[in-house]
Amino acid sequence: MGCISKKMKDYCHDDKGATAVEFAMIGVPMVYLLLGIIEMAMMFTGMSVLDFATSEASRLIRTGQVQQSAGDPETVFKDALCDAANVFLDCGKIQYEVIHMNGFGDFASHAASFDGDGNLVSQGFDAGSVNDVILIRAVYQYKLMTPLIAQFMGDGGGTTKRFVSTVVLETEPYDVELVVDEL
Repeated sequence: MGCISKKMKDYCHDDKGATAVEFAMIGVPMVYLLLGIIEMAMMFTGMSVLDFATSEASRLIRTGQVQQSAGDPETVFKDALCDAANVFLDCGKIQYEVIHMNGFGDFASHAASFDGDGNLVSQGFDAGSVNDVILIRAVYQYKLMTPLIAQFMGDGGGTTKRFVSTVVLETEPYDVELVVDEL
């Protein structure tokens, strides 16, 4: 279809706004893609921080520092967990349980359970003693900030994603008197 008059001909060949129109078509999807990438990066960072914090706090149980502490063992564990996780996560939202197991084969009987709101139903705090098998589980409900990502990545279509970090370990023979008595 051609232009009829000279003014219309000039208007038909004017492409000064073409870039703006092209960006308007791809701008919104590109912004959503960038927000999605940032949200995913924050999720993976949160998962990594929770794993690191659980690993650091579990080391205190493995070496007997929690069990032999002068204060409350659970407080010592929680403080260590929070110190490592406070970089990125809200410590008040971290839920945990520390369970003494009969052996490594007993892991299946200690499955995590959650209430209707997605909160951990804790089986308590028992850091055990020398050469005990201990299960340490930390849970964090991460609030998704991007509505579109929440639809696809949220738990049950909600606005949160549950991070779970689990460590199963055998405590070291940290109490020399108990080890000598066993020999």
